[in-house]
Amino acid sequence: MKHQAKAFPVKQLPSKEKRHQLFGSVKPAPKTKPVDKMHMADLQNTKKDFLFDLDAVGVTKVKHPILIYSFMPPYTQTSVAEFTFTSSLKQTSKGTNMSRFIEQLASYQKNGFSTDLELLKKFTKDMAKRVEQQDATIEVSFPWFFERQAPDTSLIGLNHANASIKMEYHETKGFHIQLSLGVSITTLCPCSKEISEYSAHNQRGNVTMEIRVSDDYQEEDLDWKKVLLEAAESNASARLHPILKRTDEKFVTEQAYENPRFVEDMVRLIAADLYETPFIEKFKVTCQNEESIHMHDAIAEITYDKTKGI
Repeated sequence: MKHQAKAFPVKQLPSKEKRHQLFGSVKPAPKTKPVDKMHMADLQNTKKDFLFDLDAVGVTKVKHPILIYSFMPPYTQTSVAEFTFTSSLKQTSKGTNMSRFIEQLASYQKNGFSTDLELLKKFTKDMAKRVEQQDATIEVSFPWFFERQAPDTSLIGLNHANASIKMEYHETKGFHIQLSLGVSITTLCPCSKEISEYSAHNQRGNVTMEIRVSDDYQEEDLDWKKVLLEAAESNASARLHPILKRTDEKFVTEQAYENPRFVEDMVRLIAADLYETPFIEKFKVTCQNEESIHMHDAIAEITYDKTKGI
């Protein structure tokens, strides 16, 4: 026995054009301004005295896929990065050509755009030429993933850290590279451990390391991301793990108890590791703990320039 489709009342709608008119669309007005590029007004290229030079002008919050190469598995990753592209601007120019920054990104994407520092150097130098300025800066931030093995069961999952690169180019001053990595760790309070009969409060700490690298740093020999990750995690009370079974959790809990750390301890210990790393010339370390027994966070910070001596 066949079932007949149930009939529903049909609403008669006006045409799509009339619906648009109903909700406010109007016909194009008569056009009097030029439609060809040669005769259009070019306000950005107006030359007058506009009072001040600009340190930076460009586009920001540009989302785009990017390739990441790593010394830790997964060795090649595709991630979504957020970009900022800028250059300076003389006071004699009204504005910059914003579209050229995105044109630059699109031209590099055709051949595969990555976080490789040598590629970013070339990109930034080419960008300065494209926008017809003496300088250009690219900032790119992205999540970097790495495998993490559980301490007892050896089960493997993925953790991530937040990486960023700031590449500055000037035609007479050359390149300036600043690298940053944000890493989450476990910290156990030394004071809580000392005064308590048993247990101690612990929390997640967020470490951010910003470094300036030397001119002779070769990324293909040593991955800066791995170096900074190890500096943060090896000095923490314990590392974070995506997968922990009971035997793993016991290990991590006891490890944290054996290695209590204040935020002050963290930034000093990490600073010591970065000080001993030859390719790092200057660094800034921040540790912010999400205190488990307070509504507020604890924070410590250190900045050190190795080129200025002790």
